[in-house]
Amino acid sequence: MQGRPGLAAGLLQAPWLVCVRCALAEPRPRRPEPAAARCSAELRLPAARPGGRRKLSRRGRWALAVDRWAPAPAARCVPRPLEAAAVAVAVAGPPAPRCLLDDPVRIRVAGLAPWQPVTLRASLRDESGELFEAHGRYRAGSSGELDLGRSPALGGSYRGVEPMGLLWSLRAEAPYKRLAKRNVLTPFRVDLEVYEGHGDTSCLLGKCTNERWVLGEGVKRISVREGRLKATLFLPPGRGPFPGLIDLYGSGGGLVEYRASLLASRGFVTLALAYMAFEDLPAMPDVLELSYFEEAVNFLRKQPQVKDTGIGVLGLSKGADLALSMATFLPGIKAAVSISGSGFNSLIPLQGDGFTLPAHPYDLGRMKTRDESGLVDFSDVLHDHRDPATWDCHIPMERSSAKFLFLSGLDDMNWKSDLYCRDAVQRLRQYGREVEFCSYPGAGHLLEPPYLPLCQASIHKVLGLFVHWGGQWREHAKAQEDAWRRIQAFFWQHLVDSDIPRSKM
Repeated sequence: MQGRPGLAAGLLQAPWLVCVRCALAEPRPRRPEPAAARCSAELRLPAARPGGRRKLSRRGRWALAVDRWAPAPAARCVPRPLEAAAVAVAVAGPPAPRCLLDDPVRIRVAGLAPWQPVTLRASLRDESGELFEAHGRYRAGSSGELDLGRSPALGGSYRGVEPMGLLWSLRAEAPYKRLAKRNVLTPFRVDLEVYEGHGDTSCLLGKCTNERWVLGEGVKRISVREGRLKATLFLPPGRGPFPGLIDLYGSGGGLVEYRASLLASRGFVTLALAYMAFEDLPAMPDVLELSYFEEAVNFLRKQPQVKDTGIGVLGLSKGADLALSMATFLPGIKAAVSISGSGFNSLIPLQGDGFTLPAHPYDLGRMKTRDESGLVDFSDVLHDHRDPATWDCHIPMERSSAKFLFLSGLDDMNWKSDLYCRDAVQRLRQYGREVEFCSYPGAGHLLEPPYLPLCQASIHKVLGLFVHWGGQWREHAKAQEDAWRRIQAFFWQHLVDSDIPRSKM
């Protein structure tokens, strides 16, 4: 959203509270800050008569004027009101004219009274109409300004200095809801509001909207129904060539596009690939055919915008072990990322050319259900992966020449992904293979692109059960930021031999 000009200049002339003893002279104007070169949205609420409320425009913006007395910060400082101060809410961050979902933003509030208590609230509705909200309680500084990059939250959905806390702490009103982008052609519209005080939030001081997209400017979305393939291809703007990726999600099935579209917005030709529970693909197939995934590799490699140096593949959960199998059994895979995965074939047998990799054995009798919530915990369902009787399910990754990156959370309640990843990493290193591994304390199973809020539990679309995914809010948010950076750096290094390029958005 393009920022409105003249905000800083307007603030210089706006009246505000001054301390009688400390600032008897006219308040000195502050040097205006340069306009944000990237994504910015700002709303100025001009002064109104005390106690008055009037509509500013047909867009539904309101000026709410009240008598503003700054609380005395010290015995020596006795403030007095001049007039109702102007309040400006500014959201600034990369890039212009719109922000990508994985872009951090700088949220600032100007024009408050010194040390004024306020509540900041973020809210959005997903495509189903579900409301997600978060709030933080803050106190302005001595200059009447608030910067979430420096000011600590005193309570609310989170505490401490958390520049993106209003986004990663969003929670649905209804329990067990996951915030995910289904339609990549539309943004999440996040309303950011500032309210007077820390209790009653009926006094709105300012509001603006931040649009957050998963599809960058110029990125092309192409539906793919070629042969057996059920996929969506995302092409970055420009002629390329670009590194190519195949993106796989887990056993919940469907065609999940938002991670692939974000990666395309960062310079990768990305193919989001469905392999179960989509269109005519069965919800729980008896077997998965390796040749289907080979079709996807061949399709991506023949695209003229894709570099001919090999492609990468990344997957989450079940998609993670499929990514490892593709890197092991199929030519042309140069790098693979496993997110909350394992080193064995899970859930469904994988049939290759002349062989079948069986599914790792499991016992649903060991499934645990929480009495108070009904959430299902699958963490003890699988047989011991160290038992030699399960070794024929192991993916022989040591045969692959690809590079590997494993990411897992120590608070994964879906299965013991950290233990399984450590075992896979140990096997690869025993054979001298190059592998990277990062384990995140407090992170759960669903490691997503950054600033999407933690989903601790939601319904598994194929199983029809409410599954406990795990994770702690702040720790999971930090893990997602780091994991996203590592994934991009890993693919740029091994597919392009380059650092992460600067965003042109």
